[in-house]
Amino acid sequence: MSGETKEILDSNYGQNDVIINRLIDKMTLFDDNLMSLVFGQNIETTELLLRVIMERDIKVIDVRGQDELKNSVIGGRCITLDVHAIDVDGRHIDIEVQINAEGSHVRRARYHSSMMDARMLGEGQEFKEIKDSYVIFIYDHDKFRKGLPFYHIQRRVDETGEVFGDGSHIIYVNGRYEGNDDIGRMMKDFHQCRPEQIESETLSKAVAYYKEKEGRGAMSEAVRQYAMEYAKEYAKEYAREYGEEQKEEGILQGKNNMLYSLVSKGRLKIDVAAEEANVSLGEFEKSMEEAGYKIPELV
Repeated sequence: MSGETKEILDSNYGQNDVIINRLIDKMTLFDDNLMSLVFGQNIETTELLLRVIMERDIKVIDVRGQDELKNSVIGGRCITLDVHAIDVDGRHIDIEVQINAEGSHVRRARYHSSMMDARMLGEGQEFKEIKDSYVIFIYDHDKFRKGLPFYHIQRRVDETGEVFGDGSHIIYVNGRYEGNDDIGRMMKDFHQCRPEQIESETLSKAVAYYKEKEGRGAMSEAVRQYAMEYAKEYAKEYAREYGEEQKEEGILQGKNNMLYSLVSKGRLKIDVAAEEANVSLGEFEKSMEEAGYKIPELV
Protein backbone atom coordinates (compact mmCIF):
# COMPACT_ATOMS: atom_id res chain seq x y z
CA MET A 1 0.00 0.00 0.00
CA SER A 2 1.41 3.41 -0.97
CA GLY A 3 1.92 6.10 1.64
CA GLU A 4 -0.71 8.23 -0.12
CA THR A 5 -3.34 5.50 -0.02
CA LYS A 6 -2.59 4.78 3.64
CA GLU A 7 -3.06 8.46 4.47
CA ILE A 8 -6.45 8.48 2.75
CA LEU A 9 -7.51 5.30 4.55
CA ASP A 10 -6.45 6.73 7.90
CA SER A 11 -8.37 9.93 7.21
CA ASN A 12 -11.44 7.99 6.19
CA TYR A 13 -11.35 5.76 9.27
CA GLY A 14 -11.04 8.75 11.59
CA GLN A 15 -13.86 10.61 9.91
CA ASN A 16 -16.08 7.55 9.91
CA ASP A 17 -15.54 7.12 13.65
CA VAL A 18 -17.00 10.61 14.05
CA ILE A 19 -19.91 9.70 11.75
CA ILE A 20 -20.56 6.45 13.64
CA ASN A 21 -20.72 8.26 16.97
CA ARG A 22 -23.15 10.83 15.58
CA LEU A 23 -25.33 8.10 14.09
CA ILE A 24 -25.41 6.23 17.40
CA ASP A 25 -26.52 9.40 19.16
CA LYS A 26 -29.44 9.70 16.71
CA MET A 27 -30.47 6.03 16.78
CA THR A 28 -33.82 5.00 18.21
CA LEU A 29 -35.26 1.59 19.00
CA PHE A 30 -36.43 1.40 15.38
CA ASP A 31 -32.76 0.82 14.47
CA ASP A 32 -32.20 -2.92 14.65
CA ASN A 33 -28.60 -2.64 15.86
CA LEU A 34 -29.74 -0.88 19.02
CA MET A 35 -33.00 -2.78 19.38
CA SER A 36 -31.34 -6.21 19.15
CA LEU A 37 -29.03 -5.37 22.01
CA VAL A 38 -31.58 -3.65 24.25
CA PHE A 39 -34.04 -6.55 23.99
CA GLY A 40 -31.95 -9.45 22.69
CA GLN A 41 -29.75 -9.69 25.75
CA ASN A 42 -32.25 -8.64 28.38
CA ILE A 43 -35.18 -10.78 29.55
CA GLU A 44 -36.65 -7.92 31.61
CA THR A 45 -36.99 -5.51 28.67
CA THR A 46 -38.27 -8.28 26.40
CA GLU A 47 -40.97 -9.28 28.89
CA LEU A 48 -41.99 -5.63 29.22
CA LEU A 49 -42.36 -5.24 25.45
CA LEU A 50 -44.24 -8.51 24.99
CA ARG A 51 -46.65 -7.77 27.85
CA VAL A 52 -47.63 -4.55 26.10
CA ILE A 53 -47.95 -6.07 22.61
CA MET A 54 -49.59 -9.36 23.61
CA GLU A 55 -51.69 -7.70 26.33
CA ARG A 56 -51.10 -10.41 28.90
CA ASP A 57 -48.46 -11.51 31.37
CA ILE A 58 -45.62 -13.49 29.82
CA LYS A 59 -42.57 -15.22 31.27
CA VAL A 60 -39.53 -15.36 28.96
CA ILE A 61 -36.92 -18.02 29.69
CA ASP A 62 -34.51 -17.34 26.81
CA VAL A 63 -33.90 -14.43 24.45
CA ARG A 64 -31.27 -13.83 21.77
CA GLY A 65 -30.49 -10.88 19.54
CA GLN A 66 -29.57 -11.26 15.85
CA ASP A 67 -30.27 -15.00 15.99
CA GLU A 68 -29.44 -16.65 12.67
CA LEU A 69 -31.70 -19.50 11.53
CA LYS A 70 -29.99 -21.52 8.83
CA ASN A 71 -31.93 -23.19 6.03
CA SER A 72 -31.24 -26.93 5.84
CA VAL A 73 -31.89 -26.88 2.07
CA ILE A 74 -28.72 -26.27 0.06
CA GLY A 75 -29.01 -22.81 -1.46
CA GLY A 76 -32.08 -22.01 0.67
CA ARG A 77 -32.42 -18.60 2.24
CA CYS A 78 -31.36 -18.19 5.85
CA ILE A 79 -32.77 -15.49 8.10
CA THR A 80 -31.58 -13.51 11.10
CA LEU A 81 -34.16 -12.64 13.75
CA ASP A 82 -33.76 -9.25 15.42
CA VAL A 83 -34.97 -10.76 18.70
CA HIS A 84 -35.82 -14.43 19.25
CA ALA A 85 -37.58 -15.16 22.54
CA ILE A 86 -38.92 -18.39 24.04
CA ASP A 87 -41.45 -18.26 26.85
CA VAL A 88 -42.05 -20.65 29.72
CA ASP A 89 -44.67 -22.57 27.69
CA GLY A 90 -42.24 -23.18 24.83
CA ARG A 91 -43.74 -20.61 22.45
CA HIS A 92 -41.24 -19.09 20.00
CA ILE A 93 -41.51 -15.36 19.41
CA ASP A 94 -39.74 -13.38 16.68
CA ILE A 95 -39.69 -9.59 17.18
CA GLU A 96 -38.62 -7.44 14.22
CA VAL A 97 -38.33 -3.68 13.84
CA GLN A 98 -38.69 -2.22 10.36
CA ILE A 99 -38.49 1.26 8.89
CA ASN A 100 -39.38 0.42 5.29
CA ALA A 101 -42.10 -1.50 3.46
CA GLU A 102 -39.87 -4.13 1.87
CA GLY A 103 -38.62 -5.34 5.24
CA SER A 104 -42.17 -5.69 6.56
CA HIS A 105 -43.62 -7.52 3.54
CA VAL A 106 -46.43 -9.91 4.48
CA ARG A 107 -44.69 -12.86 2.82
CA ARG A 108 -41.63 -12.24 4.93
CA ALA A 109 -43.79 -12.80 8.00
CA ARG A 110 -44.92 -16.12 6.51
CA TYR A 111 -41.31 -17.18 5.85
CA HIS A 112 -40.12 -16.26 9.34
CA SER A 113 -43.00 -18.22 10.83
CA SER A 114 -42.12 -21.32 8.80
CA MET A 115 -38.43 -21.15 9.75
CA MET A 116 -39.27 -21.10 13.45
CA ASP A 117 -41.84 -23.89 13.08
CA ALA A 118 -39.30 -26.15 11.38
CA ARG A 119 -37.15 -26.13 14.53
CA MET A 120 -39.82 -26.94 17.08
CA LEU A 121 -40.23 -30.68 16.55
CA GLY A 122 -37.63 -33.36 16.96
CA GLU A 123 -37.56 -36.68 15.16
CA GLY A 124 -40.51 -38.85 16.16
CA GLN A 125 -42.54 -36.09 17.80
CA GLU A 126 -46.22 -35.75 17.01
CA PHE A 127 -47.38 -32.73 14.98
CA LYS A 128 -49.80 -31.84 17.75
CA GLU A 129 -46.82 -31.21 20.04
CA ILE A 130 -45.69 -28.15 18.10
CA LYS A 131 -45.94 -24.98 20.18
CA ASP A 132 -47.47 -21.68 19.11
CA SER A 133 -45.27 -19.23 17.23
CA TYR A 134 -45.49 -15.45 17.02
CA VAL A 135 -43.95 -13.17 14.41
CA ILE A 136 -44.18 -9.55 15.51
CA PHE A 137 -43.30 -6.66 13.20
CA ILE A 138 -42.95 -3.30 14.92
CA TYR A 139 -43.22 -1.07 11.88
CA ASP A 140 -42.24 2.61 11.84
CA HIS A 141 -45.45 3.35 9.90
CA ASP A 142 -49.06 2.22 9.88
CA LYS A 143 -48.79 -0.89 7.67
CA PHE A 144 -52.51 -1.17 6.89
CA ARG A 145 -53.40 2.54 7.25
CA LYS A 146 -56.39 2.00 9.54
CA GLY A 147 -55.09 3.92 12.55
CA LEU A 148 -55.18 0.88 14.84
CA PRO A 149 -52.40 0.09 17.33
CA PHE A 150 -52.23 -3.61 16.35
CA TYR A 151 -53.14 -5.84 13.43
CA HIS A 152 -53.47 -9.53 14.39
CA ILE A 153 -53.28 -12.08 11.58
CA GLN A 154 -54.47 -15.69 11.95
CA ARG A 155 -55.66 -18.33 9.50
CA ARG A 156 -59.43 -18.75 9.26
CA VAL A 157 -61.84 -21.14 7.54
CA ASP A 158 -63.25 -19.17 4.61
CA GLU A 159 -66.69 -20.79 4.67
CA THR A 160 -67.37 -20.31 8.35
CA GLY A 161 -65.08 -17.46 9.40
CA GLU A 162 -63.87 -19.54 12.33
CA VAL A 163 -60.27 -19.39 13.50
CA PHE A 164 -58.27 -22.33 12.14
CA GLY A 165 -56.34 -22.67 15.39
CA ASP A 166 -52.99 -23.93 14.11
CA GLY A 167 -51.07 -21.82 16.60
CA SER A 168 -49.44 -19.53 14.04
CA HIS A 169 -49.73 -15.83 14.93
CA ILE A 170 -48.53 -12.70 13.11
CA ILE A 171 -48.83 -9.25 14.68
CA TYR A 172 -48.08 -5.91 13.06
CA VAL A 173 -47.59 -3.02 15.47
CA ASN A 174 -48.34 0.52 14.27
CA GLY A 175 -45.23 2.52 15.15
CA ARG A 176 -47.08 5.79 14.53
CA TYR A 177 -49.86 5.04 17.00
CA GLU A 178 -50.07 7.84 19.60
CA GLY A 179 -52.86 6.69 21.92
CA ASN A 180 -52.82 7.42 25.65
CA ASP A 181 -52.35 3.76 26.57
CA ASP A 182 -49.54 1.28 27.11
CA ILE A 183 -48.80 0.68 23.44
CA GLY A 184 -49.02 4.38 22.63
CA ARG A 185 -46.50 5.17 25.34
CA MET A 186 -44.27 2.29 24.21
CA MET A 187 -44.22 3.53 20.61
CA LYS A 188 -43.42 7.04 21.82
CA ASP A 189 -40.45 5.58 23.70
CA PHE A 190 -39.34 3.73 20.56
CA HIS A 191 -39.00 7.06 18.73
CA GLN A 192 -36.77 8.70 21.33
CA CYS A 193 -33.05 8.96 20.64
CA ARG A 194 -32.09 10.19 24.11
CA PRO A 195 -32.44 7.82 27.08
CA GLU A 196 -33.72 10.55 29.41
CA GLN A 197 -36.66 11.14 27.04
CA ILE A 198 -37.84 7.52 27.38
CA GLU A 199 -40.71 7.27 29.85
CA SER A 200 -40.20 3.60 30.77
CA GLU A 201 -37.46 3.41 33.40
CA THR A 202 -36.56 -0.12 32.33
CA LEU A 203 -36.10 0.86 28.68
CA SER A 204 -34.38 4.12 29.54
CA LYS A 205 -31.71 2.32 31.57
CA ALA A 206 -31.16 -0.30 28.85
CA VAL A 207 -30.82 2.29 26.08
CA ALA A 208 -28.48 4.42 28.21
CA TYR A 209 -26.23 1.41 28.76
CA TYR A 210 -25.65 0.97 25.02
CA LYS A 211 -25.59 4.67 24.15
CA GLU A 212 -23.76 6.25 27.06
CA LYS A 213 -22.08 3.54 29.12
CA GLU A 214 -20.03 0.34 28.78
CA GLY A 215 -22.22 -1.16 26.06
CA ARG A 216 -21.65 1.61 23.51
CA GLY A 217 -18.69 -0.19 21.96
CA ALA A 218 -20.71 -3.34 21.30
CA MET A 219 -23.60 -1.33 19.85
CA SER A 220 -21.38 0.51 17.39
CA GLU A 221 -19.61 -2.55 15.99
CA ALA A 222 -22.15 -3.40 13.25
CA VAL A 223 -22.28 0.20 12.05
CA ARG A 224 -18.50 0.39 12.13
CA GLN A 225 -18.23 -2.55 9.74
CA TYR A 226 -20.20 -0.64 7.13
CA ALA A 227 -18.01 2.42 7.63
CA MET A 228 -14.75 0.52 7.26
CA GLU A 229 -15.86 -1.32 4.14
CA TYR A 230 -16.83 1.86 2.32
CA ALA A 231 -13.84 3.83 3.61
CA LYS A 232 -11.44 1.22 2.28
CA GLU A 233 -13.23 0.78 -1.04
CA TYR A 234 -13.51 4.44 -1.97
CA ALA A 235 -10.19 5.58 -0.54
CA LYS A 236 -8.37 3.02 -2.68
CA GLU A 237 -10.41 3.84 -5.76
CA TYR A 238 -9.88 7.59 -5.59
CA ALA A 239 -6.20 7.31 -4.63
CA ARG A 240 -5.61 5.07 -7.63
CA GLU A 241 -7.58 7.06 -10.18
CA TYR A 242 -7.22 10.69 -9.11
CA GLY A 243 -4.36 10.97 -6.64
CA GLU A 244 -3.87 13.42 -3.81
CA GLU A 245 -5.95 16.26 -5.26
CA GLN A 246 -9.11 14.16 -5.06
CA LYS A 247 -8.55 12.75 -1.58
CA GLU A 248 -11.32 14.78 0.03
CA GLU A 249 -13.77 13.78 -2.69
CA GLY A 250 -12.98 10.13 -2.03
CA ILE A 251 -13.60 10.56 1.68
CA LEU A 252 -16.93 12.30 1.04
CA GLN A 253 -18.03 9.65 -1.47
CA GLY A 254 -17.19 6.87 0.95
CA LYS A 255 -19.22 8.55 3.69
CA ASN A 256 -22.22 9.12 1.41
CA ASN A 257 -22.23 5.56 0.09
CA MET A 258 -22.14 4.24 3.63
CA LEU A 259 -25.25 6.31 4.37
CA TYR A 260 -26.96 5.16 1.15
CA SER A 261 -26.30 1.53 2.05
CA LEU A 262 -27.62 1.87 5.59
CA VAL A 263 -30.82 3.53 4.31
CA SER A 264 -31.40 1.03 1.50
CA LYS A 265 -31.01 -1.91 3.92
CA GLY A 266 -33.51 -0.38 6.34
CA ARG A 267 -30.90 0.16 9.07
CA LEU A 268 -31.09 3.96 9.12
CA LYS A 269 -33.93 6.43 8.64
CA ILE A 270 -33.55 8.48 5.48
CA ASP A 271 -34.16 11.81 7.23
CA VAL A 272 -31.36 11.06 9.71
CA ALA A 273 -29.03 10.15 6.82
CA ALA A 274 -29.89 13.38 4.96
CA GLU A 275 -29.14 15.39 8.07
CA GLU A 276 -25.80 13.62 8.48
CA ALA A 277 -24.97 14.37 4.82
CA ASN A 278 -25.89 18.02 5.46
CA VAL A 279 -28.36 18.19 2.55
CA SER A 280 -32.13 18.41 2.21
CA LEU A 281 -34.19 15.23 2.09
CA GLY A 282 -34.97 15.81 -1.60
CA GLU A 283 -31.30 16.32 -2.46
CA PHE A 284 -30.33 13.19 -0.56
CA GLU A 285 -32.97 11.07 -2.33
CA LYS A 286 -31.82 12.37 -5.72
CA SER A 287 -28.14 11.68 -5.04
CA MET A 288 -28.99 8.26 -3.60
CA GLU A 289 -30.86 7.28 -6.78
CA GLU A 290 -28.08 8.65 -8.98
CA ALA A 291 -25.60 6.47 -7.09
CA GLY A 292 -27.71 3.41 -7.93
CA TYR A 293 -29.28 2.80 -4.52
CA LYS A 294 -32.97 2.01 -4.07
CA ILE A 295 -34.97 4.34 -1.86
CA PRO A 296 -37.06 2.12 0.45
CA GLU A 297 -40.83 2.38 0.33
CA LEU A 298 -42.45 3.56 3.55
CA VAL A 299 -45.89 1.90 3.34
